Amino acid sequence: MKSQLNRNYSALTEFFLLGFRTSPKIQILLFLVFLLAYMVTVVGNISMIVVVKVDSRLHTPMYFFLRNLSYLDLCYSTVIAPNTLANFLSKDKKISYNGCATQFFFFALFVGTEGFLLAAMAYDRFSAIRSPFLYTVRMSQQACVRLVVGSYVCGCINSMIQTGFTFSLRFCGENRLDHFFCDVPALIKISCVDTFVNEIVLFILSALIIIATTMVILVSYAYILSTVLRIPSTHGRSKTFSTCTSHISVVSLFYGTVFFMYAQPGAISSPEKSKIIAVFYTLIIPMLNPLIYSLRNREVKNAVKRILLRKISFH
Repeated sequence: MKSQLNRNYSALTEFFLLGFRTSPKIQILLFLVFLLAYMVTVVGNISMIVVVKVDSRLHTPMYFFLRNLSYLDLCYSTVIAPNTLANFLSKDKKISYNGCATQFFFFALFVGTEGFLLAAMAYDRFSAIRSPFLYTVRMSQQACVRLVVGSYVCGCINSMIQTGFTFSLRFCGENRLDHFFCDVPALIKISCVDTFVNEIVLFILSALIIIATTMVILVSYAYILSTVLRIPSTHGRSKTFSTCTSHISVVSLFYGTVFFMYAQPGAISSPEKSKIIAVFYTLIIPMLNPLIYSLRNREVKNAVKRILLRKISFH
């Protein structure tokens, strides 16, 4: 029996992504929805990166982090969306074993990095509002670069651990993944060995990242709120806190979906629930983030107007 398992394990070179098991007509509809969402994601995030880069008035720590957030949203949606779109139109919905491991590694890298970057953005808002006179010292260009690099390092460590643990599992010939991309819960489900350690590692890593970054965000906003409440005028309080509303919206969307997906063991046993939540954080959130920051941010809207006016006057 053991030799048979080893033979099956060594023969496994690809996975079949079952995706959304619906009728062909619904598949076409889902393809169009995914395509539209991905196109908006690409255009929105590239536009945000370009606007922040081109307009010199946005060369501040806050927008430096925002540009990196748009880059991460663009990257981790691109890791998933093109392959998913191709599978909607293909009968042969397969991905190689190495391709699956690569897809998961980069997805975990970019999503983990985004969590730490959102915490860094909260610290930036804390520094700007709590200690405005020391802000340029605390959030120098060097400090901002260190925070972004640190976010990537932490995200990479998380990704290497999760990828290493997940792809050390044996699958014994079962290669049908009940998902539309290679994700830990779906891979754990088809493994033929005891996955208790993997589930615990997934839970602990996710919980540690969520708890650590959430604590930074909550403490930062507790100090921000106490500072804002001491401002005598209502207009002053509203103007000061308005710089944080977009970030709060993005944090709520991101952490809410990640918590329901990874930080509770029950999510692993519900593939349909996992797919719905996964659609939200692989496509919807990266699509919404640039819209939230552009529609609710006067500086970004003014920057877009200045760029458009320059182009019109140039022509």
